[in-house]
Amino acid sequence: MKQKKISWIIHALFMMPAISATAFAQEKPAAPATAATEEVQQITVSGIRASVRNALASKEASNSMIEAIASEDIGKLPDTTIAESLARLPGLSSGLDRGNASQIVARGMGPRFIGATLNGRELASTEPARAVRFEQFPSESLSGATVYKTQSAEITEGGIATTIDLQTVQPLKFNGRQISLRADALYYPMGDQIPGAKSKTPRVGGVYIDQFNNNTLGVALAFSYQDQPSLQKNIRHWGFNEDHSADLNGDGKIDKTPWGFGDDVKRGTDKRTSLLGKVEWKASPNALITGDVYYAKAAIDEPGLQHWTGDVGNWDGWQKANYSNIDIRNGYVVGATVKDVGLTTNDYKWVQDNTNVAGGINGKFTIGDWKVETDLSTSRAKRDSQWRDLRLFAKNNSTLTWSFTGDDRQVYALGQDSGNPAAFGAPTMYVDTDGHLKDELNGFHLNAARGVDWGAVSRIKFGARFTDREKSYNQTTWSVSPTGTIPDSAYETIRVDGFAPFIALKNFDASSFAVFGANAFNANGRPQTQNDLLSGWKVKERSSSLYAQADLDGTVLGTGYRGNAGVRVVHTSQTGEGMQSLSGAAPTPVQGGTSYTEILPSLNLIFSMDDKQEKQVRFSLARAMSRAPLDEMRASRNLNVDPNPVQPLTGNTGNPELKPMMSNQMDLAYQWYFAKGALASAGVFYKQVSRYIGITEDKTSINGRSALITRSVNGGGGNVKGLELVYQQAFTGLPAPFDGLGVHGNYAYTESDIKENMPSVNPFPIEGLMKHNGGITIWYEKAGYEARLSANYHSAFVRNPTWAAGQLILNGAETYLTLNLSRQITPQLQVRFGIDNMTNQKVVYTSANNPYQQEVTEFGRRFNLGLTYKM
Repeated sequence: MKQKKISWIIHALFMMPAISATAFAQEKPAAPATAATEEVQQITVSGIRASVRNALASKEASNSMIEAIASEDIGKLPDTTIAESLARLPGLSSGLDRGNASQIVARGMGPRFIGATLNGRELASTEPARAVRFEQFPSESLSGATVYKTQSAEITEGGIATTIDLQTVQPLKFNGRQISLRADALYYPMGDQIPGAKSKTPRVGGVYIDQFNNNTLGVALAFSYQDQPSLQKNIRHWGFNEDHSADLNGDGKIDKTPWGFGDDVKRGTDKRTSLLGKVEWKASPNALITGDVYYAKAAIDEPGLQHWTGDVGNWDGWQKANYSNIDIRNGYVVGATVKDVGLTTNDYKWVQDNTNVAGGINGKFTIGDWKVETDLSTSRAKRDSQWRDLRLFAKNNSTLTWSFTGDDRQVYALGQDSGNPAAFGAPTMYVDTDGHLKDELNGFHLNAARGVDWGAVSRIKFGARFTDREKSYNQTTWSVSPTGTIPDSAYETIRVDGFAPFIALKNFDASSFAVFGANAFNANGRPQTQNDLLSGWKVKERSSSLYAQADLDGTVLGTGYRGNAGVRVVHTSQTGEGMQSLSGAAPTPVQGGTSYTEILPSLNLIFSMDDKQEKQVRFSLARAMSRAPLDEMRASRNLNVDPNPVQPLTGNTGNPELKPMMSNQMDLAYQWYFAKGALASAGVFYKQVSRYIGITEDKTSINGRSALITRSVNGGGGNVKGLELVYQQAFTGLPAPFDGLGVHGNYAYTESDIKENMPSVNPFPIEGLMKHNGGITIWYEKAGYEARLSANYHSAFVRNPTWAAGQLILNGAETYLTLNLSRQITPQLQVRFGIDNMTNQKVVYTSANNPYQQEVTEFGRRFNLGLTYKM
């Protein structure tokens, strides 16, 4: 059975740069593929309708179950970055970082289960583990993305939940020169509420595409720059004294008291730059050579202000007499007035530079009946960061009153003039974790494929992939005492609604250098602390994989089907390095490692349930893997040695012997493509996960001696299962002007019996599990007007928003509203307006599965007004 012509043609159009909404609206009889291709080369793509249809055509034509994002026009994805677009796809969502969608969660599984590639190549990451920050990819650099929800042998291993492949533009697929420039003015109202913060910033970008030498040489260049304010209002609870407090209300029960609280206001900037260069050379009718490089840099400069107040933990009851007006709920002290409490104020600056480079050379050749592809690639990621904290302690204690009762309620009064520099003593400068992370990944791929006529087998494909990866981290920590006095006149009082007043240096750098020295922030020559040495690590990983795949096309019991079947064999060797300390002794080098081989079979089948092939049943079986987080594969150890040899060693370590998490999985879906750009589908999936990695107290043996160690281990696992529903339609049959309307809605339900290993009582569900996740987008496109209103919701889910492994929290349920409007003024000029986070949704973290231990963060709304000009 051959795939229906119209589906093939639409898929071809997706790979080309252009289909206009008008062209799609025309009803034409199916033409031969060659003629259709020639006609497409004369058409220009733009508009929401074209994007929706292109993405849907790609989904329909794929032999795997996928979601797709297609560019509406050259350099015009639906959102500012690909992360925002990905987070709206069925079954996908994202956690926020600095108010931006960042790391993706999919099908109830967190970033550890997400594979990420750029043009099919695995990416290095500025995160300690493997997770890729998708907000580093702006719309100018990409032509689309494919989210593989099912596995096939030819897909790079690593994504149990999904593999996300980002695609850059192919210049030889365009007909003629294409230039698109855009400029936006961004407005963040929160910046007007925080003195010293920016509220208005620029964003610019552009794409240039051209062909030379009789269309045998194509060039693409893209750039973007955004000066985004990094704004935040945050109040956090530090947790409770669970077992060493005392009875405060005389009922004979221990009342659990808080360790303290902190607030935080950020008023920084996050400047992002990206560049893409790509060259395609059609060396002959049988040879296409492509070279490309992608560069992204994020320069974060975040001045911030904090109050820390503690001294309320009531260790063994020593503060009982200071407590009054006590509010106790379920054994936890959630509100009180406490005398004689200290206060610390922090005027700090967080600086961080992230750099990502990815590139390679690809060759595609026709040799007889064989299509051969070779690919040599490299990816580099680097992160340099430092926290500079001017810390001042109040000269006198005061009375603290608070009410942190859960449900986002966080009310407190510090009881003293926190905005008066005279109330504080001389400061100390703490430079905390001047950290440096590097990730280097080199790869080589070789594929060969040819069409065959072997019954149901229409094509065979073989391939090999080899990678070499090395990731390392080191840090230095120090403090500096002042050599002089900072006068009170060097400070200013910062007032932000809802917060106690802050004090801040008028010129942080100048005052710091004057009092703490010109090298106050320079790590050169400074000794590393014991903790610094134990925190450093290096992991090396070499992997090779071979695969064979057969594309299927046939008929069974009168029903046509297509798909693929194959197997991928993966072998990996890994080594972890670090430092070891025994009972506080000087650290010494230590290393360990392991190797493993995994066999990953896969089967994808699509059954056509009608002659028009509009109704499809899709079925997939596969075995998939996700490798262990790289930072958890470190060999570092901090051990306590009991002199009694019968007693076990205790402490915490990394685990260089971690094996990948595995999953046997099945997908089943019914899809009905009932009109152009229309789909109704329902699907279920089931994943049986084994060797799940979690942090636990593990009984093991070290150097022949029993040990009780806190570390990441391969545990048992469990299942993840879910339901996904999708409906989308362009209402072109409605009378004008309503024929420009369209809708896209999706809903996913996911459940799992996998539990994390923390907290020890009432542990969290698996990281990334959202029981409910969905969204709806209503769009309109007609006569040069475009409008899109999107609402996306997810229920609470567990995530790790920090760089420290195992710091799990519950991210509360959220709903995000986004509005985008545009008007085509001339064929070349478009004006745009948008609002992100229209309802000012806050992010609420709950720690330790305790509803009274919350952290609430507000990032605010974002407005943009922009122009796009095409030539």
